[in-house]
Amino acid sequence: MTDANEADLERLRYMAGIGNWEVFDAAGLDLDMIRAAADDWRAELGGVEQGWLCWNVNDDWCLVQQKIVQSFGWTPIVGFDPRVGPPKQLTSEAVLVDFNKRLQLPNMFLYIPMEFAFLFCKKLAFWHSDLLLRPSKMQVLSDRFAALKNGEIAVTGAWYNPRSLLKPKEARFWELIGCTTEKASRDQFETGCGWWMNFYAHPNCPSDKERQRRKKHYWDHGTGIRYWARHYRKPIELIKESYVEEGHCSQIKNPNYSRVSPNNERRDLSKDITRNFQLADVCKRLELEAFYS
Repeated sequence: MTDANEADLERLRYMAGIGNWEVFDAAGLDLDMIRAAADDWRAELGGVEQGWLCWNVNDDWCLVQQKIVQSFGWTPIVGFDPRVGPPKQLTSEAVLVDFNKRLQLPNMFLYIPMEFAFLFCKKLAFWHSDLLLRPSKMQVLSDRFAALKNGEIAVTGAWYNPRSLLKPKEARFWELIGCTTEKASRDQFETGCGWWMNFYAHPNCPSDKERQRRKKHYWDHGTGIRYWARHYRKPIELIKESYVEEGHCSQIKNPNYSRVSPNNERRDLSKDITRNFQLADVCKRLELEAFYS
């Protein structure tokens, strides 16, 4: 293999690590490999039925998330970007899962396990690594997630500029915070409408005609979930982005954000978050001092 070919394959595997059906085969992945990996994930979880995914990109931020999740009665399921590694500390009930052990991707975002939640968990809540919620709001959403029936899902409504109202195919749901159930996750997989980007390329898309229909929709993560809800008339609990955005420590709506890592498949949140936010200050602002120590 030439250096150029090796570089191309490396880029494809980085793209696969953020969850992209368009490069799934070309990156050397297949569904049998995913199912074998999910068998490991399920075994590592040891029967956890109600978990909350905390994705480590920074040890301190991840520990605060774990503490919050555990205090509201959920089991923290801790995954990690392989460029960062597992966190140095876990809470008493947290379960560490190396979601990349078999796949050996150069990077990995939380979309990888989210897409296949039905293979290893009855109910899986999730949130961005750069999101924290004040206790009162965490209580509300924790209760909403616990009340979800099998087959239902809670998702965040993404922010759009006004022109998006005129272009509904550009709309999507968002994984900023939410919760899925085994039946909903399985149905999304079987209909080819999951979390990964370019959902038109999902191997379970039912026909070429349907594939062309889906290709007209937005390419990014969560578009498939919105399509599933609208096209197949599935139950969705929608969380307004405005309800949680005060604790979202990202570049969105933040004119002073200074990006360190590239804005592509090699994005490294571990560098960006520590450059732009002080965890202690965020916890104080959101009344989370008790979880920061």
